[in-house]
Amino acid sequence: MNTQHHWDQVYQHKAADAVSWFRPHLERSLSLIEKAAPDRAMSVIDVGGGESTLVDDLLAAGYRDVSVLDISPAAVDATRQRLGPAGQAVTWWVGDVTQVALPAARYDVWHDRAVFHFLTDAGQRQAYVRQVMRAVKPGGHVIVATFGPEGPAQCSGLDVVRYDAEGLHGEFGAAFQLVESATEVHETPFGTTQQFIYCYCVKAP
Repeated sequence: MNTQHHWDQVYQHKAADAVSWFRPHLERSLSLIEKAAPDRAMSVIDVGGGESTLVDDLLAAGYRDVSVLDISPAAVDATRQRLGPAGQAVTWWVGDVTQVALPAARYDVWHDRAVFHFLTDAGQRQAYVRQVMRAVKPGGHVIVATFGPEGPAQCSGLDVVRYDAEGLHGEFGAAFQLVESATEVHETPFGTTQQFIYCYCVKAP
């Protein structure tokens, strides 16, 4: 089963609030984005946006240049339908983040909650970092959240890589200055918990 088909199956057969990573609102993500981009004209891309409500909250907060990328057409279609006319203000991308042809130096803020930890192959991670280097503006902001050392070893039937803050930042290298990191204990819709690590970095000018 290829990756796109896997995620289409997940989104087609599970309700948006019936997946382990669901939160009604991504409060920490939104707070970090607002810190990184106080000007609502700044461009934000949510990588692996799926059926997350972050795009709703970004639009409600007044952001006018919002993009969402996900590998699953089913997830993107569902989110567009949920947003209705408001979704016309969003730029939608369907594709694998390591391969999709995003525009160069386009984004002020790159946000990813729970994609990077699925990249278990070193080559995939290197391709992801090259994509960030290319798509984020010089001096732009990168916010990535993965499972932490005490997080699950698998998610949605797939293996993941768990990180502490130093290890996660290390994947991106010296071109990205770590501004802050934080641990979050996420309560799943099933009453279990998952440890996430957030790293907020700034790309070199």
